[in-house]
Amino acid sequence: MSSSKFEEYLSKVISKVKSKEAHSMIKKELSNHMEELSRSFQERGLSVGDADKKAMQEMGDPSTVGKNMNHLHKPRMDWLLIVLFVLLAGISFLPLMGSVSVPSSSYMKTQAVWLVLAVLALIGFLFFDYRKLKNLWMYFYGGGLILFFTTFLVGVELNGAKRWISFGGITIDGPAISLFLFLIAWAGIFSKINVSKGWKKQGMLLFLFWTPVLLYIMVPQFMFSIIYFFSVLAMYVFSYVHKQFAIKAAVGNLLIGILFFNMMILTFPNSYLSDTLIPLKDILSKAGWFGNGLNNDLKLPEAHTDLVFPFLVYSFGWAFGIVLCLLLFVFILRISSNAFKTEDLFGRLIAIGGAAFFIVPACWNILMGLGIVPIMLVPLPFISYGGSLLLVYSALLGLILNVYRRKDIVESTVV
Repeated sequence: MSSSKFEEYLSKVISKVKSKEAHSMIKKELSNHMEELSRSFQERGLSVGDADKKAMQEMGDPSTVGKNMNHLHKPRMDWLLIVLFVLLAGISFLPLMGSVSVPSSSYMKTQAVWLVLAVLALIGFLFFDYRKLKNLWMYFYGGGLILFFTTFLVGVELNGAKRWISFGGITIDGPAISLFLFLIAWAGIFSKINVSKGWKKQGMLLFLFWTPVLLYIMVPQFMFSIIYFFSVLAMYVFSYVHKQFAIKAAVGNLLIGILFFNMMILTFPNSYLSDTLIPLKDILSKAGWFGNGLNNDLKLPEAHTDLVFPFLVYSFGWAFGIVLCLLLFVFILRISSNAFKTEDLFGRLIAIGGAAFFIVPACWNILMGLGIVPIMLVPLPFISYGGSLLLVYSALLGLILNVYRRKDIVESTVV
């Protein structure tokens, strides 16, 4: 610092900025700018003291500068994403009110409880400094593996899959929670990719990457392996380190993944697919533009979970189905665009991975409902009935909102 007067000037500026998290960044930014101005004036023949004084005059009144900085560097809230979350969560109650093969009143109460917990999870992950998670990637990755082995050892088997952990009367989907843990872990790993140069470390990354894919298939939870695969691959491509190598490696893994997943579907179809004889196209052909009403005579298995989209279209019509698709499209597009509004690499990778995390199940569920892709166990985000995935989606959305909230008060770490 050229002069102690700079410190006094900066203190006045900082006093007008409400966000304490932005203080150090603003102070560093203004200090560098004033020092550059001071050196420029010294080169023109002014003394150090006069150059410093001239630099502060060029900066302007500290109170005015502080107010401007307070406006520029303050937490932001993406209200559009929050409104979309509320709308999608509200829609989740419609299948439970209709003629589905479940006791709707008890399921609605359960869904309401899970939704309250989901909102609490969203708020919890929204209002803390997400950057503190970056250096904990080993713990998150290890936690994901521990959940797997805990499920294998003491898990509860339901519907042919041993993927549930029960304690205190609460049953959670262990692999679903691990998806969230792995996503944070890989965002941390890729934000530190510079320390992973060399073929040995790249080989270790490949090992760490493919291990959860195989574990999800062993559960079996085929769709989780696909969600994990594309989320991590998307983060890797946009990590901006060794860009050409990243793209080549991503394409290679993508080709291997497509061949691998196709082989698993063809080899073990009964392990991953539900009843493929459901006449979905016939059901949708009877929907019309405005549907058959919520209380209809449709007998559709899993109408409140995996096949919620064809049930909603049959009940409310294609007009509702198109609106629902648009809501999901805007939701995912908003997350994707917000990812590039922050200059913090860790936060950007969380948002990019989160976008893929929502894109894969949303697209597959809708295409599955249209009879285009094979029928699998894949809930529609925020709409399908279920607690564990609702918590995961909400916690992830809270993190994404957190990244957006701090986009103007974090220092740039993007290479």
